[in-house]
Order: sequence, then C-alpha cells, then structure tokens
Amino acid sequence: MTPKKLILIGAVKLVVLAIAFGVVYSMYGCNTVRGVGEDVKKAGEAIERAGNK
Repeated sequence: MTPKKLILIGAVKLVVLAIAFGVVYSMYGCNTVRGVGEDVKKAGEAIERAGNK
C-alpha cells in the first residue's frame, strides 16, 4: 500500500470512530424514548434547513 492510501484509511477510521462516539454520546444524553424522538426530530430539522440553503 502507498502512504496516501494508508493515510486515507486512517482518516476514514477516524471519521467512523467520531460518528460512532457522537451517536453513543447523543443516545446517552437522552434518558427516555421520548427524548430520543425529540433529538431525531431536531436533527431532521437541521438537515432540512441545511438542504434549503
């Protein structure tokens, strides 16, 4: 493997780890199923706003 491919693989692993950590952290912050639903709704609204820009 070339050094560029190794760097790319490392970067992808880092991004996946960061996303997994974010998901676990956000789920931990919600104490109820209702809280998870509200968080998912807010995330959807943020994505929708970003798409409208």
